Amino acid sequence: MIVSGIMAQALTPTEDPAWLLRETGYELLRESTFETRFAISNGFLGVRGGLATHLGACRTILPRTYVAGLFDTPTPDSTVPELVPAADWLQVRILLPDGPMMRCPNRSSRALTLDMHRGILFTEARQSCNAPLDVYLRTLRLVSLDARAVGMQLIELQIENGVSDLTLEASFGPTDFELAPERAEPDLRAWRTWRSSRSLAIAAAASLHVDGVERAPTARGDLMWSWSWTASPGQVVSFQRIIAVTRHHSVDVHSGARARRELAAARALGWRGVIDRHEAAWAERWRSSDVQVEGDAAAQAALRYAIFHLNGAVNPADPQVSVAARALTGDDYRGHVFWDTEIFLLPFYTLTWPEAARTLLLYRYRTLDAARAKAAAMGWRGALYAWESADTGAEVTPAQTVGPDRKILDILCGSQEQHISADVAYAVWQYWQATSDEAFFCQAGAEIILETARFWASRAELEADGARHIRGVIGPDEYHESVDDNAYTNVMAQWNIERGLETASLLRERWPGIWNDLSERLGLDEVELKQWREAAETIAIGFDPETSLFEQFTGFSALEKIDLAAYAGRSVPMDVVLGRERTQRTQVIKQADVVALLALLPEIFPDAAGEKNFDYYEPRCGHGSSLSRALHGLAAARLGRPETALRYFRQAAAIDLADTHVAIGGGVHIAALGGVWLTAVFGFAGLSLRPDGLAFAPQLPEAWCKLEFRVHWQARQLRVTIDRTAQSLRVVLEKGSAMAIYIGEERYLAPAGEALALSLVHIRIQKIHGTPPFSPL
Repeated sequence: MIVSGIMAQALTPTEDPAWLLRETGYELLRESTFETRFAISNGFLGVRGGLATHLGACRTILPRTYVAGLFDTPTPDSTVPELVPAADWLQVRILLPDGPMMRCPNRSSRALTLDMHRGILFTEARQSCNAPLDVYLRTLRLVSLDARAVGMQLIELQIENGVSDLTLEASFGPTDFELAPERAEPDLRAWRTWRSSRSLAIAAAASLHVDGVERAPTARGDLMWSWSWTASPGQVVSFQRIIAVTRHHSVDVHSGARARRELAAARALGWRGVIDRHEAAWAERWRSSDVQVEGDAAAQAALRYAIFHLNGAVNPADPQVSVAARALTGDDYRGHVFWDTEIFLLPFYTLTWPEAARTLLLYRYRTLDAARAKAAAMGWRGALYAWESADTGAEVTPAQTVGPDRKILDILCGSQEQHISADVAYAVWQYWQATSDEAFFCQAGAEIILETARFWASRAELEADGARHIRGVIGPDEYHESVDDNAYTNVMAQWNIERGLETASLLRERWPGIWNDLSERLGLDEVELKQWREAAETIAIGFDPETSLFEQFTGFSALEKIDLAAYAGRSVPMDVVLGRERTQRTQVIKQADVVALLALLPEIFPDAAGEKNFDYYEPRCGHGSSLSRALHGLAAARLGRPETALRYFRQAAAIDLADTHVAIGGGVHIAALGGVWLTAVFGFAGLSLRPDGLAFAPQLPEAWCKLEFRVHWQARQLRVTIDRTAQSLRVVLEKGSAMAIYIGEERYLAPAGEALALSLVHIRIQKIHGTPPFSPL
């Protein structure tokens, strides 16, 4: 149906279906899935999707608006902070004389459309079942990428048949999380958290037009409006609401002032202006980050969806927060931050949005003192980052949980999953290598690398065999607890110490004044650096030169072997199938562990060791984590197995886009979405870094005719096109000075503003002759 009201253009999604995610029909039991899949966010505000959240008589699912950094503990006895949901600002009731309209909608007419190009969610529905009015309804909602405090809701009703009195009520629903009210005024509400001393303010304005003429509310309250009139055929009713949300990290009696200023600025623009600026901001993000695939529509859709959520998950202006495991789209993991951010998300931001990457790393710098405190409390030096982090950086991993058998289980990740410190250092080094951001490196990054290196040198203890061991840890494979010398942990620790030594050398050479100040403040001298060198040389890494295999941890090879093929088609993880205790006695792996090393540090695998380790560990992995498949895909692509990589790529994408894998009601799996991008750009394009440029080793799957994307490298922007039909790799340096491009060991110069075209046939010849792969970021 063509919308003919004043909001017609705004309520019409992008024409190109490649930018749209659409779901029609209505199933109550799947509503939480829709709410996640169609969530929108801007890094400060996150709003779950779904028609049932704000229209109709039955409100079976509580709506959610999330505000980044708004943490509190739910009860006085709780020790685990949670992300606090804000009030439902989308709440609308449309009332007929005998009750709510849309209590009997045509279910097949209900549709959700996520316009990823514009960053807008549309819904539509029709009522035509013996009600006084036949109505066609469309809505729009957005959270502005231009002004992140601002959200907007538009609703348009077309009266198709019937005459009846009609009332539209717009209000703010209560939260299901205890917040203390501070202020309640017609255009503003303010609250504070009970225990964390945070304040929240929401200012709002609303209006309603009937056939283009604005109507005054018939009733008005605190953030509440009501309009009543007689509806008749052909009428077009347009409702708009604009809100502004502010968060303060201390209780502030003036917390509403900034919200009112943000609202006033948005109202001055008007709803059209808010949309225009929001769309312009999204257009800029897509110009920098879009990945285009020809020949595989499903892969294109998966990449667009992943990039949409990645772009909406971060606020580059707010170093107080980071990206949680479910971003701002759901309640799972309480809004906590894990290693997911540094390993699965930072590469995307570093290479497409360096400002956002810098902000996320500044969050880790801001929480460095909490990491130092955790290490000291456990008897070590340096910085041990929290496995689960909220706003302060203190360890907030819950101590216990309820298992599938309803038994209380201790959670050891907070104390034993220590590879997080090396993961943070890895991301810092990635950013430094890709951006050459000297200010960040000297003021923040170097200190993170040095303090995490100090932790590992303290943590790896020298024993009688002459080797240093790291005992009692959990690697990425969380099915096995309290293990010794986990290969991923130890190799990353060794790498971290080596980067610490390199950082110290670099500071001394290029910025001696900064080195003198920093080393004096940290108490870091040459005696300790010598100890670091000895530690890096003697850490046990579990590599067997005879088999070319890394043993995942000491004793892994002696555990019971399980044929996972016999459990194909299962709907639950393997630790549920076998039981937690038996699983720990088997070689069943929860997620990529040694394979994670292969994805992150391929240079440590000599000769054919990469293939041997992949072939050994792949059939032992049960993929009990959403993080696993993406790293398997990246590793497979880099090993020259694009079809295997594509299978993992599709499985990673299906976690949030299909209903056949895991429940997604708790939010999108943002790390898996980051992994989709990683597999495409680092895997299929074979992107890796050199000190003076970028290297490529393309491995496109058969279904992909062409792959095109943009990346940033050291103040430059490049457009890269890999064309299977033309058998070419084309690099255009769109911004910045000339730079080196490597294919194998061949070095080429990409001139500014011109295209560098290289033959894929030549690339294949180099691979046949055994040119070694380069490490990724």
